[in-house]
Amino acid sequence: MKFKLTLLVLITCLPFLLFSQDPPYSIKRSSGTITIDGVLDDAGWDGAEVVSDFYMYNPMDSIPATILTEVRLTYDDQFIYFGAKMYNKNIERQYVSPSLRRDYRGRGVDVITFMIDPFQDKTNAFMFGVNPYGVQREGLISNGGNQIGGFDMSWDNKWYSEAVQYEGYWIAEMAIPFKTLRFKGGAEKWNINFYRQDSDATERTSWSPIPRTYELYSLAFNRELLWDKPLGKSGPNVSIIPYAAGGLSSDFEEVPQTGVKKSIAFGGDAKIAVSSALNLDLTVNPDFSQVEVDEQVTNLDRFELSFPEKRQFFLENSDLFSSFGHPLLARPFFSRKIGIAIDSSTNQNIQNKIYYGARLSGKLDNNWRVGVLNLQAAKDSTVGLPSLNYTVAAVQRKLFTRSNIGAIFINRQALVDSTGDGSFRPETFNRIAGIDYNLASANNHWVGKFFYHRSFDEKNDPGQYAHATYLLYRSRTWQFDWSHVIIGQQYEAPVGYLPRKGIYRINPLIGYNILADNQAIIKHEFQIESEVFWNSERRIDQLTALKYNADFLNTGRLETSINRDFIYLQKDFDPTRTEGAVKLPANTFYTYTYTKFNYKSDYRKLVGYGLLGSLGQFYNGTRVNLNTEVNIRFVPYAALLFKVNYNRIRLPQPYNSVDLFLVGPRFDLTLTRKLFFTTFIQYNSQINNVNINSRLQWRFKPVSDLFIVYTDNYGTEDPFNPANRFLIWQKNRALVVKLTYWLNV
Repeated sequence: MKFKLTLLVLITCLPFLLFSQDPPYSIKRSSGTITIDGVLDDAGWDGAEVVSDFYMYNPMDSIPATILTEVRLTYDDQFIYFGAKMYNKNIERQYVSPSLRRDYRGRGVDVITFMIDPFQDKTNAFMFGVNPYGVQREGLISNGGNQIGGFDMSWDNKWYSEAVQYEGYWIAEMAIPFKTLRFKGGAEKWNINFYRQDSDATERTSWSPIPRTYELYSLAFNRELLWDKPLGKSGPNVSIIPYAAGGLSSDFEEVPQTGVKKSIAFGGDAKIAVSSALNLDLTVNPDFSQVEVDEQVTNLDRFELSFPEKRQFFLENSDLFSSFGHPLLARPFFSRKIGIAIDSSTNQNIQNKIYYGARLSGKLDNNWRVGVLNLQAAKDSTVGLPSLNYTVAAVQRKLFTRSNIGAIFINRQALVDSTGDGSFRPETFNRIAGIDYNLASANNHWVGKFFYHRSFDEKNDPGQYAHATYLLYRSRTWQFDWSHVIIGQQYEAPVGYLPRKGIYRINPLIGYNILADNQAIIKHEFQIESEVFWNSERRIDQLTALKYNADFLNTGRLETSINRDFIYLQKDFDPTRTEGAVKLPANTFYTYTYTKFNYKSDYRKLVGYGLLGSLGQFYNGTRVNLNTEVNIRFVPYAALLFKVNYNRIRLPQPYNSVDLFLVGPRFDLTLTRKLFFTTFIQYNSQINNVNINSRLQWRFKPVSDLFIVYTDNYGTEDPFNPANRFLIWQKNRALVVKLTYWLNV
């Protein structure tokens, strides 16, 4: 009986023992030189501590890993070195990689990843990863890694790595320059973690154990890295990234026709380390033509859509500016509003010329972060945009273990024009001042936010405020969410994301998880969610949803829900968004029920697929939505992705009924780790537009690229209808060649 009682106590305490504070890693200075070649035979590795006590994250998180991983670290004056040896269960196997293109992600890929939190704030970190083919990925982790949006791989920087495959294992080496990182000189400790994904064993493992109810890149569970002596400053660090670009373009809808237009541009960026933790980014006449085209969507929503930021100038420390407010309802600053305008002929984003920009951001010490941004954009008469100056200032103070409080100030000021005397137009401005408190408990169970923002303009009307409270509790089995949002009728955020205003909103959620070990389904999620909007007069929107989600052992995932919607239209609206002759009238309401589903297949297979859709009532009619995605990989050199989104909407007469198609094949050819070719074709019947975007990228040196980008836009009238087969016309065409070079001074 005594033995059984002891065994019961040990089993009960095991998770707490596993996820308690673990031994740190003691790093020693390299005893010799290290060549990054994926061999680990250099004398510089002698004496480096080797750790191999990895723990499972998935499919179980309460036992040691079944696959062996060995990791070692060392450093010299310029680099911190990472070396890892990943053993396999099966000697003969095929490693999974989407292609040879950098910055890949996915549950089923093979990769080893190194996370670095130099300030030990468990809020922000750098991430560097390498797969068995030597393909790099790097990114920034923000907000503690508490959610998927806190993991951004758009950031690029200069570092070195190599990987080599051997019989029964593979080896990865990295050399990360101290100049690439932001840290405080004299530091004796950092926080770190390593995690590995193995497609053959279907295991995701980490050195510091992480409960699988949280993200694998959660920073709350990182261990300490102990330096053998206080770390010196990184020294002078100035990088100049000039570019030269030239292009040809034609606008076939222009009246009168002006023929082919030629353009040539020069400009560039500079990154200046004001200190080892504070960075100044400068840009002059930036050109973002190499940025991948946005993926179009069929928009059946009544409100504005948002697209992710991909431009390098805005990415480092981007959370310091963009994490204020509510990400879906009231974001005061959204960098996509700068340097981008809407082309009304294609309904696509186009560049709005930026003359210059400056951004100072980073850490003052372990507790304080600051950010200041200023950009001047050009006038664009074609879309009615005046020359605008943007200024943003943010400050953040760490509180307790992982929480912080921050303040932000935003000013958008119109100038007379882009070439005049530069005087201000005092009648055209918008300013926002706000304060946010972000809660994150030490054990990651509690996450929350409180904010109050106020906007100011020349009218100075009442109701220029936005406020919200959000609180989440999450354990291994339970999840409780509560949030409320209040946005005043006169609140304005022209440099932010504000789909609607003059609303009150509450959004509670209760969830229960069942974790299974080594079963076909390793996690069951049951959730009940409600979301209610109302204004000063009445309820205007309500969603009630019953959800069931499942994670499969084979890396697949299923999400399902039964939804009940109530919508009160405050103005006339066409649910098809095709400008039907008769719209649903304002001051009418609709209550309807539908189901939603989303299935992603085994990511490790050479042919993967996903099926997303909804079925049921839609306003006063019905809707069938099917969104299919098929991904065919020719590992590791090519991938073909084919997407089709179909909406069948049937509304009673005299309202519009439509069949909407969004077809988007994408071919990605990665000839080497330095040469990539992508062609992306999108046909959107909702806006009658065909877009072709082809991009050739040659990375001839680290973070130095040659881009050749071709874009073409056509108008069409439903090519799936035989009667309209030849009704297609060209709107515009462009060819751009751009060369960038990263130069360390």
